[in-house]
Amino acid sequence: MSKFKDMIQRDIRKVFLNTNEFAERRTIRYDGVEYTDIPVVLEGPANEKRNRLTDDHVQGLYLVTAVLYCALEGLGGMVPKQGDSLEITTREGGNFFQEFYVAAATSNMGMLHIELEAMAQ
Repeated sequence: MSKFKDMIQRDIRKVFLNTNEFAERRTIRYDGVEYTDIPVVLEGPANEKRNRLTDDHVQGLYLVTAVLYCALEGLGGMVPKQGDSLEITTREGGNFFQEFYVAAATSNMGMLHIELEAMAQ
């Protein structure tokens, strides 16, 4: 590996996914496997107004969006697929999970960027 790529990998672990800086430890369930206490950065969840279709009569639901960043190795080297279900603990050290659906996921230089969506009341 080049020196530049080595520096990026070091920065991912020592800065961005450092639990004393930006990251916190969460447990993630994906594809039947539980990944316990992996360092992640979770932006959101944020509530957004849900665009209702003309024949949609469901009221009181809104779209919850979030973006999850973690190391590719944190999810066992798997990049989640669009439409898959992914559950994340609601807080660090927590036992309750919130279910999301993968809207998009990419992997770049060992880092995952996962856009998540959920419906909530």
